[in-house]
Amino acid sequence: MANIARFNVLDNTLDELMRGFFVRPMNFETAAAPVQLRIDVSETETAYTVHAEIPGVKKDDIHVAIDGNQVEISAEVKNEKEVKEGEKVLRSERYYGKVYRAFALGQDIDDAATEARYADGVLELKLPKKVSAKAKRISIQ
Repeated sequence: MANIARFNVLDNTLDELMRGFFVRPMNFETAAAPVQLRIDVSETETAYTVHAEIPGVKKDDIHVAIDGNQVEISAEVKNEKEVKEGEKVLRSERYYGKVYRAFALGQDIDDAATEARYADGVLELKLPKKVSAKAKRISIQ
């Protein structure tokens, strides 16, 4: 049985080697891949800061919603790339879709005081924590 396994490995290796001789590989510099929304969240005593990488998206296509301690970020993604040589189209790639992230923070957000900036493919959110009313001691008479 060990001889059969070695033969299969050798046969597959030869297939892979020969495939390179007969199949002309196509070189795609950058494939039109779906955009991924990656986030970093940091916290101070008074606020959270969120950095979300959303490359290649227009500012108007990004939407942020805050409800209590819930944060939702979504964006409409439209990537198109067409490579021409003369009048002949050699490659045309496109991706349309929506990216979405939602997460909960440890404390409610003061949505009236939030700030958002988008530059160089990075969305920055400054989310101040909502000041909660401290427990009031009641004297008993």
